[in-house]
Amino acid sequence: MSEKRAARLSPDERRAQLVAIGLDMLTERSLDELSTDDVARRAGISRGLLFHYFDSKRDFYRAVVRQECDDFVAATEPDPSLGPVPWLRSFIAGFVRYVLERRRVYLALVRGAAGSHPAVEDIVDGTRATLARRVAEGQRRLGMPDSPRLAVAARAWTAFAEEAVTSWPRGGPDAAAELGAFLESSFISLLGALDRPRALPR
Repeated sequence: MSEKRAARLSPDERRAQLVAIGLDMLTERSLDELSTDDVARRAGISRGLLFHYFDSKRDFYRAVVRQECDDFVAATEPDPSLGPVPWLRSFIAGFVRYVLERRRVYLALVRGAAGSHPAVEDIVDGTRATLARRVAEGQRRLGMPDSPRLAVAARAWTAFAEEAVTSWPRGGPDAAAELGAFLESSFISLLGALDRPRALPR
């Protein structure tokens, strides 16, 4: 793309284009390795012009992480009119589908960005908090007893699901369905036993 053609984009369109390029490049590299020089080159603009749309490299990183996290949150939001079981299955299916389709970017951002770049830690934590609230909502929708441990259990299941989805063996026609069933079973086991925790026999 030439400078002249690039100049036709509105500021909002240019920002969106640069963020999209950044996300696309994260299929090839980590956030640490994301170069604003390379982003600008792919957009057909100068690095200086990129910083006309973003205050700093930190600001650009935050925009990239925010876009991916917003997309992830949207992909896992069930239709509120669904019944309890379809609602939960829609949430889990959205989680599984999104991460399996965007595993490299998910690992680079949602899993890795907070540790690598403290500047985006609040965005990643906010995303996890939103997912945990949905887990708690699913527990309540299913009519499971409330518990003072619900918030902790919701965060714990979210972390468990994150690890399961990113570590699940890829390939096979039924991989997503099997993973979804595994996560549904773990949800029922963990979130359904909060009112009757049991220790191993002595």
